[in-house]
Amino acid sequence: MASPSASRTGPVAGASGDGEAPAARPPRPRPEKKRRDPHRGPRTRRGGRALPFLIGGIAVLAVANASGGVYAALTTQKPEHAASDTAAEPPPSTGGAGAGDPVNVATGGQVAPLRRVVPPDVLAVGGGSISVAEIKRIAKLSRVKDVAAVAGGAVQLQGRQVNALAVDPSAFRSWTPPETAKRTELWEALAANQFVVSPAAAEQLQLTRGYQYPVVGRTMPNLTLGGSGALGLPGIDMLVSEKSGGEMGLVPNVAVLVNAPGVSPAKVVKAVGKVLGPGTSVVNLHERKYQSSGGGRSTSYLDLYKKAATTCPGLSWTVLAAIGQVESDHGRNAGQSSAGALGPMQFMPATWKAYGVDGDGDGKADITNPFDAIPGAAKYLCANGAGRGGKQLYNAVWHYNHADWYVQKVLSLAKAYAARYE
Repeated sequence: MASPSASRTGPVAGASGDGEAPAARPPRPRPEKKRRDPHRGPRTRRGGRALPFLIGGIAVLAVANASGGVYAALTTQKPEHAASDTAAEPPPSTGGAGAGDPVNVATGGQVAPLRRVVPPDVLAVGGGSISVAEIKRIAKLSRVKDVAAVAGGAVQLQGRQVNALAVDPSAFRSWTPPETAKRTELWEALAANQFVVSPAAAEQLQLTRGYQYPVVGRTMPNLTLGGSGALGLPGIDMLVSEKSGGEMGLVPNVAVLVNAPGVSPAKVVKAVGKVLGPGTSVVNLHERKYQSSGGGRSTSYLDLYKKAATTCPGLSWTVLAAIGQVESDHGRNAGQSSAGALGPMQFMPATWKAYGVDGDGDGKADITNPFDAIPGAAKYLCANGAGRGGKQLYNAVWHYNHADWYVQKVLSLAKAYAARYE
């Protein structure tokens, strides 16, 4: 990852190549990367009782959500206890290297800041706990970047049956749609053992934020509604804290989210299904029927790159995608660089003041929010002639990071994206 030269006016690059700029364009020193503690998933006790109310499978989840007006049926079948390796150690939080792992929940009910957004590509749901050995095998699949395992089950809320997940708010927020991930108040509510629901569930069940409601599982705690937000997962309409989920008996590691950028989701579905075997449902979250209907809002980095490119006639989304990969690996390394650059597109604050965009219409241009940062990058590139292609595009990318090796790397990656997706 490169840091800016003294003369650079554009955003800072996060490239990791070893090329050098010509003498007139001195190379930039490599900034230090921040270490992030890996998230440790929930432990499962040997012989512990599991909730007899299970999510029945992804075919049920896909239609059993509040958006469709139907909830998953509770079952009275008790799940078999997971194999002994389930209790051996917590599941891995990522399939790649440690850089970019979500940080742990802070003590005292606080929530760690949002460092990145991880769009889930595949969701797998088991009939019982998915073992740690299986989760590790998924994490080691080719091109898999991140894996998250969470507890879940069907509970009763307001007399209706709702699929719920028990999550660590500091880690799980990264897997939700960006507009939800950035709403710190929702994740602080979860850290305080409140619950969060989808907007559809809040409307259909007539739930009011700040009010307590009995939630029926193995136990029946009265939980306060902390708010609502799009969760981005078919059939999942409720989130509770790991503490609340444990008390209600939600099934440990019953669901696994997988992120594998640049790979056909259908291939990932097949590979995950092979690891987990019969009895587990695996779905491609990119299928149209699973896409959010939230007013056409983008829900993944790919969507954001494509949408932002439309604001600059002649600019291909593949260039934005390539820059996003080089700068932060699509938000995985979006922290502040040694030179002071911030966010998924690594803007210098001074440059952001001139080119920042309020892409999500929330009234502010946030350098760390991908909804704002990606169209901001498009605006900056366009101002430097990127839409005219050819030499102008080359120069525009060079303005983004004053190094010829950087431009060549970005344009090479852009061609690779075009070959794969277009």
